[in-house]
Amino acid sequence: MSPDFNFLPVNGPNPASDSRAVAVPAVGNPDSELLDSYSRAVVTAAERVSPAVVKIEVAQRVNTRRGERETHGGGSGFIFAPDGLILTNSHVVHGASRVEVSLNDGRHFPATIIGDDPATDLAVIRIDGSGLIAAPLGNSQHLRVGQLVIAIGNPYGFQYTVTAGVVSALGRSLRSQSGRLIDDVIQTDAALNPGNSGGPLVTSDGRVVGVNTATIMMAQGLCFAIGINTAQFVASRLLRDGRVRRSYIGVIAQNVPLNRRIVRFHDLPEQTGVMVNSVESNSPAQHAGVRDGDIMVALNGKPIGGIDALHRILADLPNGVPTTLVILRGVERVALRLTPAESGEKQ
Repeated sequence: MSPDFNFLPVNGPNPASDSRAVAVPAVGNPDSELLDSYSRAVVTAAERVSPAVVKIEVAQRVNTRRGERETHGGGSGFIFAPDGLILTNSHVVHGASRVEVSLNDGRHFPATIIGDDPATDLAVIRIDGSGLIAAPLGNSQHLRVGQLVIAIGNPYGFQYTVTAGVVSALGRSLRSQSGRLIDDVIQTDAALNPGNSGGPLVTSDGRVVGVNTATIMMAQGLCFAIGINTAQFVASRLLRDGRVRRSYIGVIAQNVPLNRRIVRFHDLPEQTGVMVNSVESNSPAQHAGVRDGDIMVALNGKPIGGIDALHRILADLPNGVPTTLVILRGVERVALRLTPAESGEKQ
């Protein structure tokens, strides 16, 4: 609907006879229109993705001094393939003896765990049902700080709760329950609570760009999600192998843009690389001579455009076999001989 206008005359009391009359928006209408646009974006995104969001309830058997007993917990997830594949967090389903899934339409299904990866806090489970709706997936590499995002989940058992916020930061690192740092994490202020774990983080166009995973206790507006690009890669390996096999090099790093002159001078295939923030002691990277501030641009002959690319290469590298790591050190291009280790091992 077009906004109402108050017409004010210019140099004359009669706006109908004065062609120079100007239109001035009525007081309050711009804010109203802005609020309506924001609301429409949230409503549209939630309606598009909510049919794919599921509530997950799990049972675990634990040994106590009084014997074995069953504990219960839960979280969220979302269908990402119409054959019943669901993404969620590893900490939601890890070690579960029984998993039950509830859909938005009221249906309930038993679920099987395809595989989980504590190192990225991601898991894939499957249900057998008909007429399942999969959430459309986006690209987490295209996110920008300040962008509107919507979180959907089941906090404290309240099904299909929607909260909205913005992308607060990109490229964060978060330590998983396995002790490994998860790189390239999305920080958002969309409110998350226990039970939101595993639910989708969605853009205003209704595409999933993250898997909600954690909050910082006692903090306000500090919530985190695993990028959907990482989640898709992990899911593909869980479907193939039941787990993610990784090589380990021992660095903490972040994505960075590359200087255009350096890219042209060295004829690099990517405009971005991965900068080393720190090198772990007695790690393959330290033995290879990697230093803080080095920018990794290729490994085993494959370009490293970002953290996700590095993880993919490491997942394919054989352990204990020397390979070449190409770095930028200042303006110089340096090739180092590096021998990856099995994930979790330090040489």
